[in-house]
Amino acid sequence: MIRKIININEEKCNGCGLCAQTCHEGAIGMFHGKAKLLRDDYCDGLGDCLPACPTGAITFIEREAAAYDEAAVIENKKRQQQTAEKPLACGCPGSQSRQIQRDNAPSEPSRTPASDQAVPSQLRQWPVQIKLAPVNAPYFNGAHLLIAADCTAYAYGNFHQNYIRGKITLIGCPKLDEGDYSEKLTEIVKNNDIKSLTVVRMEVPCCGGIERAAVTALKNSGKFIPWQVVTISTDGRVLEL
Repeated sequence: MIRKIININEEKCNGCGLCAQTCHEGAIGMFHGKAKLLRDDYCDGLGDCLPACPTGAITFIEREAAAYDEAAVIENKKRQQQTAEKPLACGCPGSQSRQIQRDNAPSEPSRTPASDQAVPSQLRQWPVQIKLAPVNAPYFNGAHLLIAADCTAYAYGNFHQNYIRGKITLIGCPKLDEGDYSEKLTEIVKNNDIKSLTVVRMEVPCCGGIERAAVTALKNSGKFIPWQVVTISTDGRVLEL
């Protein structure tokens, strides 16, 4: 059927996630730092999300779309309530506590720590915090740079092997750290021979800050460097669009 439905302009979207918080039907989600319409039948076409968007990235269009399905929306809300705890007072979806079920998880934690030889660390330098890292260091020259949200290493089990290995690693949390990383990252990229840049972030909206800082640094450096963004879900999966 032809009906009124929201349209999200990705170029204007800054990844703040306010629209996803405002949408009572759960029609909007965050992927790779951008808002996405998840399902046409979740969108009621009333546009509560429009005034929440600070960049004007959301508008109405008329197109072929599935009819709004209130029953599907209610069922989706029930599933979310069954798997999620009440969010913290700050209201940010990234602060929402969740228990992740593991089929192979032991009933009690092991008292014997794993051998350091079994899973060697791939970290190649110290410090790793963006705010503590020097702008100029010998290990930056010729480096493949990894900029990661600090929660990613806890969420993704094979983080060292798949992402830290062979790279120089910088981490941070845009929600908890004060200030903007982009100026510091710009100086690092501009003043060193960086070969590539990988950003690994969580799916939560507040994590978009680390992606924006890295992209801004690339633009401000004036260099053309291969780069990619990887998004990790809160249950430890690599998300793909």
